[in-house]
Amino acid sequence: MQSFYTYPTPPDPHYSYGTAGFRYLGDQLGSVAFKTGIIAALRSISTGGKTIGVVITASHNPPDHNGVKIVDPMGEMLPQDWEPFANQLANTVSFAEFEKAVNDRLANYKDVTPHIVIARDTRSSGPRLLKAVIDGILALKGKYTDFGKLTTPQLHYITRCYNDKTFGQPSEQGYYDKLIATTTKILQINGYTKLDPITVDTANGIGGDQLRKLDSITDILNFHVINGDTDHPDRLNIDCGADYVKTNQKLPAVLQKEGPEQGHLYASFDGDADRVVCYYVDESDKFRLLDGDRIATLLASLIGGLLKKVPKIKLKVGIVQTAYANGSSTEFIESKLKIPVYFTPTGVKHLHQKALEFDVGIYFEANGHGTVVFSPNYVKQLRDYQAADEEEKKTVETLLLLVDLINQAVGDSICDLTAVLVALKLTKKSVYSWGNDYKELPNRLYKLSVKDRFLFKTTDAERRLVSPKGLQEKIDEVVGKYEKGRSFVRASGTEDAVRVYAEASGTEECERLGKEVCELTSEASQ
Repeated sequence: MQSFYTYPTPPDPHYSYGTAGFRYLGDQLGSVAFKTGIIAALRSISTGGKTIGVVITASHNPPDHNGVKIVDPMGEMLPQDWEPFANQLANTVSFAEFEKAVNDRLANYKDVTPHIVIARDTRSSGPRLLKAVIDGILALKGKYTDFGKLTTPQLHYITRCYNDKTFGQPSEQGYYDKLIATTTKILQINGYTKLDPITVDTANGIGGDQLRKLDSITDILNFHVINGDTDHPDRLNIDCGADYVKTNQKLPAVLQKEGPEQGHLYASFDGDADRVVCYYVDESDKFRLLDGDRIATLLASLIGGLLKKVPKIKLKVGIVQTAYANGSSTEFIESKLKIPVYFTPTGVKHLHQKALEFDVGIYFEANGHGTVVFSPNYVKQLRDYQAADEEEKKTVETLLLLVDLINQAVGDSICDLTAVLVALKLTKKSVYSWGNDYKELPNRLYKLSVKDRFLFKTTDAERRLVSPKGLQEKIDEVVGKYEKGRSFVRASGTEDAVRVYAEASGTEECERLGKEVCELTSEASQ
């Protein structure tokens, strides 16, 4: 473990493992990447030698940032009870402290050889951090397989395939083969040959390369990639991508310049392709965002509509949202779709855990990060069901194929977008009718830099503040002035900033509400 000295721990910052793993400036993550290799190897040892994944990415963050995240055997996130140890090891400064922490953890497990699979996005700091991760793995005599540049969800898929041989082939090609085969079967069963074309802004990230590969090997998908320049890492997420579109409520810069086609469906990925938002411009050339809330309601409409065709099958369906969900989407789900809605704190680990309580658990953050999870009971009931006629048989087969179409382990831009296109096709919805399911309340999301994001503590699924003291009462007073007003403040999980969300019945009212809450928040952070 003498490689410890090759990657000294800087005095600042204090590294913290969260939903996105460790994230910070790429040139200051060497020690953390090395220690993440150690942690991943220890996690593999603790499971008896199962394969663990490590992804090197900072998703939607700026190009000079990077991160390292661990993937558990079935494609899940690192268990929360491992996070304190991860934080402890990442912040060790002395070799003696580091060695003791590792040996104490090793003492709990049998002597087995760990195996790690690794992938990274297109950031320029990636190769350096990759070497550090590998050195960490080798320090514990582990074995590794480097898959090069992949999307984050592809590495999740490969990790699970190594541990679950029934899931698919553990390779990039295996990922494509499964997606294409499943989509083809769904379309054939329902009398279609291909999905409609779509233009995809891939944030100048790895998603663009992967969509072009897909396009080259199948005719059923038709992706036109824009912002797909991966040869210049400094362009990653700049004036494009899912976070840019959602946060600014406008088209990527290249479409603003070239002019979009009315009624044509567009989508944006983030830098590592684990979130997606859709959008279009209407007959009045007005930008219409179809964010994670809309994706959740579309997939719920598809699945709910299919289940209604086989009423003898009784399954528990639930939709999980966060505070960022638009109020109109919640009302639509409860009043129109008749599906219960549950709220959790922001972060996929919270949403995913809640979704597992249902036979069909649908969760999408408004930013486009999400998926659908299906229970063993869902699969069993459908497989055991004796269809009364060909229509029921087609319905049951389609419902079962959705299990393979959607990447249940993690939000996956490619799979989620394919599922959106399938849902539009099978429900016979146009882009316009999807956008008119409900009228979204005007909303804005602001990001404020603060000295100490940890000062902002929340309760009630992050919808209310308990600290700084007195700030929530001031926010309540401001919100009360606006019709259908709602606003909340929460600390970012990945950077020294807070997010301020505001919505109200009118655009001007929403803007005023947001600015007032931002001013209150800035004052409280001083």
